Amino acid sequence: MKSPSRHQTRRRLLKEQADFADGQNVLTQWFESPAGKAVFRAEMAMVRPYLNRLFGYHILQMGCSSSHSLITESRVGHKIIFAPEYDRHSGLPVADNEQLPLESESIDVVVVHHALDFTGDSHSLLREATRVLRPGGQMLIIGFNPLSLWGLKKLLKIRAEVPWSGRFISHRRVADWLKLLELHVEKVDYGLHFLPSRWRKGLAEAGEDDNRVDGLRSPFGGAYLVISTKQVLPITPILPRWRTLRPRATVMPAAENVRAKKLH
Repeated sequence: MKSPSRHQTRRRLLKEQADFADGQNVLTQWFESPAGKAVFRAEMAMVRPYLNRLFGYHILQMGCSSSHSLITESRVGHKIIFAPEYDRHSGLPVADNEQLPLESESIDVVVVHHALDFTGDSHSLLREATRVLRPGGQMLIIGFNPLSLWGLKKLLKIRAEVPWSGRFISHRRVADWLKLLELHVEKVDYGLHFLPSRWRKGLAEAGEDDNRVDGLRSPFGGAYLVISTKQVLPITPILPRWRTLRPRATVMPAAENVRAKKLH
């Protein structure tokens, strides 16, 4: 079997990057559709109980849609969302998820909202999210579950469209990546326990139905939530190397060196 040439590989990689860039723009529009609104409501209900328990000074959402925020109700004071491109209506700063203009270890909570599903380099994005997260900080990752009816539809789709044009990375692989980055997975939760249908009536009731089924904790939901904590490296105290003191030479009292005179 003939292996692809260097130019063919380069063209394929550039095409994949272009497809993911287009997918990021289209995903914002998809969240405004009946199916997208139902998915966003279900994911908000899945994330809300965990976000309400987290505190800090800064929270960052890394996603493909800057106009759909999961961190609006967070108790963390300073909320940060970057836009993939300039929008004069939103006024949000523009930045690349793989190159964030933030200091290392400066963010208390990072929410990755389908960013791993729609990026050309999932490893770089996750490393960047880990870099800005402070030790002991929390990272919440929301992704589409390939082991679900949503994942099955992705396999059956002949012509990929949003959101089935995404990667659909399994939560087990994400957990392995987090382990390599020294993040400890605390919990995995699931949502989107409804069919990926376009029926308006069913999608309008999807949010309520999804909450009832979530009580089963089924691992076959259309989306998963991975909650992890950046481990704090133990600090080994550096003890001073004290120099061993040499024992001083024994000095005999002068009185013992004086000869006793005989009294005549």
